[in-house]
Amino acid sequence: MNDEFYYKRIPRTRIATFDIFSIGLRKHHVSALLEFDVTESRKKLRDLRRKGARVSFNGWMVKAISSVLAKHPEASAYLYNKRKLIIFREMNISILVEKKIGNEKVPIAMVLEKTNQKSALEITLEIENARGQELSGNDIVLQKRSSPAERIYFLLPGFLRRSIWKVMLGNPRVAYKKMGNAVITSVGMMGKINGWFIHKSVHPVSFGIGSILKKPVVIDGEIKIREVLNMTILADHDVIDGAPMVRFLNDLTEYIETGAHITGP
Repeated sequence: MNDEFYYKRIPRTRIATFDIFSIGLRKHHVSALLEFDVTESRKKLRDLRRKGARVSFNGWMVKAISSVLAKHPEASAYLYNKRKLIIFREMNISILVEKKIGNEKVPIAMVLEKTNQKSALEITLEIENARGQELSGNDIVLQKRSSPAERIYFLLPGFLRRSIWKVMLGNPRVAYKKMGNAVITSVGMMGKINGWFIHKSVHPVSFGIGSILKKPVVIDGEIKIREVLNMTILADHDVIDGAPMVRFLNDLTEYIETGAHITGP
């Protein structure tokens, strides 16, 4: 045993993260660093839970984002070619769920399908059921068993793995089926970090959920302490221009800050 250092095995699922970052560097994403006052929404969710509905904040956030994307579907469109976009009518949202495999906690990908048609409660229960799913060391996705071809991916050299991503992204219908048309990562919810993390993605639109912190906010000329959520949004400038992007962000802000669509059980 060496006293100066030791080795730690990298989980296989991290290999895909390396490839996504590499391919994501080539995307023409515009980064938006935003703050949302979620005081009212969190209060409504707490009231809802007191009535017996087990709606999580993350489950509701998936619903909020899906509903606004359904209103602005061009934000989650794929570039089909230089003259045409392909816009999917349903929102399939990719998220990461932390699972314990062996002695390690590793992020496992999960695609929530047709989230614009589901309630926040249904989405919450789907995520909870996925967290309780038993996995082996060979599984790389939730909700379904990994195919032999998918497991071989991790044995390939880097240039071949990245070539697979390029081929898949060149066929939007395959990409939509495998990874959805939007991704939400909530690594910032793990602690209290006063800032934003700039992530990378291969999706048309990506949401990096940060921490919720209490901050002073001016409301009606008075300074009040509010619960503020930090979020980074990446939008592909190849599929959406500035003005539609601003309209999408305005609607997202209204939805998240008012919690207008949070209803009883």
